[in-house]
Amino acid sequence: MRDATQCVHHPEVPQDGYASLAVPTHRASTIVYPDGEAFLQRAERGVDGYTYGLAGTPTTRTLAEQLTRLQGGARTVLVPSGQAAISMVMLTLLGPGDRVLIPDNVYPPVRTLAFDHLAARGIDVTVYDPMIGAGIAGLIDDRTRLVWIETPGSGSMEVPDVPAIVAAARARGVFTGCDNTWATPLLFKPLAHGVDFACEALTKYVGGHSDLLLGSITVTDMDLHRRLRQTLSALGIGVSPDECALALRGIETMAVRLAHCGRVAEDFARRLDGRPQVETVLHPALPGCPGHAVFARDFKGPSGVFSLVLKAGTDARLAAALSSLKLFSIGASWGGTHSLVAPMDIAPLRTTVPWPHKGPILRLSIGLEDPEELWDDLGALLARLDG
Repeated sequence: MRDATQCVHHPEVPQDGYASLAVPTHRASTIVYPDGEAFLQRAERGVDGYTYGLAGTPTTRTLAEQLTRLQGGARTVLVPSGQAAISMVMLTLLGPGDRVLIPDNVYPPVRTLAFDHLAARGIDVTVYDPMIGAGIAGLIDDRTRLVWIETPGSGSMEVPDVPAIVAAARARGVFTGCDNTWATPLLFKPLAHGVDFACEALTKYVGGHSDLLLGSITVTDMDLHRRLRQTLSALGIGVSPDECALALRGIETMAVRLAHCGRVAEDFARRLDGRPQVETVLHPALPGCPGHAVFARDFKGPSGVFSLVLKAGTDARLAAALSSLKLFSIGASWGGTHSLVAPMDIAPLRTTVPWPHKGPILRLSIGLEDPEELWDDLGALLARLDG
């Protein structure tokens, strides 16, 4: 071959004796075929065949299969974010004239999707009390196609009765989907409780290092998998193998990170309960948290995210107190090695059940720093709220 051709065509090198613990990062847009017949028959490769880079490479498929096994499902599709996962479920199932039920504690962008985009396309949206349990049967009508669940509510931390909601939906032939990002499949498995779509923001605990954006949808029904794949294909949605490689690295330490962060977060929640600057602590392991009994029944344990409702009147000093933190970073995500704090205002978002608290909310994500140093940082923040 001449030089220009050799620049394009890579040589084959022997791989005998080579073995690595790392999953190779396969990047591809074009998938090539061994001959003309194979290309002409590419549609027959099925949902697990390689046909084009947008539909997956061995790297993305490895992550999808690992998540499928953790979730106890049949197949997983990967999407660019947790919000994209929820959006893909809704866009796959819902059409004009249909109705979707979403909880009042839902991740705010889901509310935006529902009211600004779905409703404008003729899809009705009903917001329900996240603690409604079996009572959701009274909201399901002949047009309802999907009941969305978030457990627990991000920020507000209510834990809904997933089995009761699923039973009511199934009795009417209605699908259910669950945002399980807080717990991950290590602490709660939605599919084992009858949920049809288990969604995760892999950005959080799976990635684990605050350096990727990724989401997943796992199902037990192959027809639902096929329908999701059709939606992704029609919208041209795929994920980067590089992001998946980061997620594959992060997932290897997820179990130990989650156990440590959950243990420290619960300890902090119990120690913060009753502090003079704190009105209430919202942590599912605490008896006062809505849905605590369900949490104790259905979850293996807590993750590292919980919230504080501060006493009314601390608002004026909150910005300065947050700015003086030494270890906690101010940011809206969670699940990474760095501890985070995010001030939240839940009251304006509630439309079905009024938010009962007047003071500001701080959502905490516990990372991997020394616990006592983190505790000192929190203590100093609370002291500054006293002026």
